[in-house]
Amino acid sequence: MSQHDVIIIGAGAAGLMCAISAGKRGRNVLVLDHSRKAGNKIMVSGGGRCNFTNYYVEPNRYISQNPHFCKSALSRYTQWDFIAMVDKHGLPYSEKEEGQLFSDQKAKAILDMMLQEVSEVKAQIQLETVVEKIRQLDLSEAPNRFQLITSKGAYQCESLVIATGGLSMPTMGASGFGYQVAEQFGLNLLPRTPALVPFTLQPDEKAFTEPLSGLSTPARLSCNGVSFLGGLLFTHRGLSGPAVLQVSSYWTAGDQLEINLIPELDLEEHLKSLRHSKPKTELRTVINEYLPSRLAKAILEQWLKQPVLEAGEKGISVGDLSNAQINNIANRIQRWIPNLNGTEGYRTAEVTLGGVDTNELSSKTMEAKKVPNLHFIGEVVDVSGHLGGFNFQWAWASGWVAGEVV
Repeated sequence: MSQHDVIIIGAGAAGLMCAISAGKRGRNVLVLDHSRKAGNKIMVSGGGRCNFTNYYVEPNRYISQNPHFCKSALSRYTQWDFIAMVDKHGLPYSEKEEGQLFSDQKAKAILDMMLQEVSEVKAQIQLETVVEKIRQLDLSEAPNRFQLITSKGAYQCESLVIATGGLSMPTMGASGFGYQVAEQFGLNLLPRTPALVPFTLQPDEKAFTEPLSGLSTPARLSCNGVSFLGGLLFTHRGLSGPAVLQVSSYWTAGDQLEINLIPELDLEEHLKSLRHSKPKTELRTVINEYLPSRLAKAILEQWLKQPVLEAGEKGISVGDLSNAQINNIANRIQRWIPNLNGTEGYRTAEVTLGGVDTNELSSKTMEAKKVPNLHFIGEVVDVSGHLGGFNFQWAWASGWVAGEVV
């Protein structure tokens, strides 16, 4: 039976970082994964460029039933630590917006860096290995604490780390295996839902949005007291884009989503002002000034019931609008409440909300309080970040701190 100090299940971001951290301490580390390749989600992240961290990592960028849990790991392995690793390997990167850091050489450069670091500390990675059974041994049976039965044989280890991720992106190898392990050892699980995920719309709403597929516009999206300003993308199925993904983490079925399509001004006050200063200004001219032409045309024709105009024809002027009409126009455009069907689910979700209850774990070591030497790191834990490199930073940080003690 193969003996190891540490076995890590999952060769994603958190698992690889844990292997590096533990390997630096001279531990005999084996990483097991059922996939054919390591780091699948690293490769597809950030549009293939890997948004590997963010300059502005703060605890308020994370969602958890215990908002304080992430603070310890994030303060001990920071974004600057990971940036230092990237710099050490001479990898160029760029800041896209709001502190988001992307690899200039695409995601493969980040994955190759991680694999090189794993190799340098002599940790082993064994792919296409399905873990079939995990058993905790009595000390009388063996000095090691865990026995793993896999599709490629049996293994024993002193410390076992679960880094299997969540349910998001099943085509990348995601599964609920980590949750099963938690349940096996009596750890509490919190409800799981897809997050950072596009919305789907009811048929009546799709009739408006589907012809706009591919169009992107800045918008402010609000739900449950939380607002995000960013890109809104119309798709064949509904709504996507950065602002949509962000707010989806705060939405649950039945909640109302409000969208402001012209977030940079108070449209009602603007139209009233124009009614006095430039009353002959056409409504369509004002709407076209602030929205993409396709979207402006759809809003005028379908929401505001303005007739389709031929070239040279004059439309309604702002001077002809009553206060009630102006209020209705502003509400439709700046307080749009789409008729949501739901989300696209785990198929396209970037992360999973919920998971292993943080009350079951040490925030300093990620060790299960009830089960010595059993650790849970990364997405499998009830810590989920905003869009923008925060989930990778949680993976690096939680993996690192666990690796320091396993």
